[in-house]
Amino acid sequence: MPTRYFTVEQANALLPTIRPLVAALLEARQRIVDAQPELWPMLEKAVGNGGSAKATAVLSDFEIVDHNVKAIMALGLELKDVNSGLVDFLAQRDGREVYLCWRYDEPTVAHWHDLEAGFAGRQPLE
Repeated sequence: MPTRYFTVEQANALLPTIRPLVAALLEARQRIVDAQPELWPMLEKAVGNGGSAKATAVLSDFEIVDHNVKAIMALGLELKDVNSGLVDFLAQRDGREVYLCWRYDEPTVAHWHDLEAGFAGRQPLE
């Protein structure tokens, strides 16, 4: 698959598509985290006796996370942090590859960083 580069305009135009995917992913992730204290002891017991209703219920949340991560990746994007909904768009800036960086709580794509810099190296788009 050829490398896809995004402009700021293209990245912002995709936000209505990816925002609901990230929202559902974050909600499912939170339900998984919330269920963990109750779920892990049940899973340990369920190994020997066929499962539990709570474990079955949380499986759909894992499927939501999996489906939405794949949908985001299919758009040519990189989900960098499932905990905060951090998404990077590969772009070119001054003749080199960089990431346009967006987090779920931000209204637009307004930052970029070098490929190796990560979130800590974010700089505002000017």
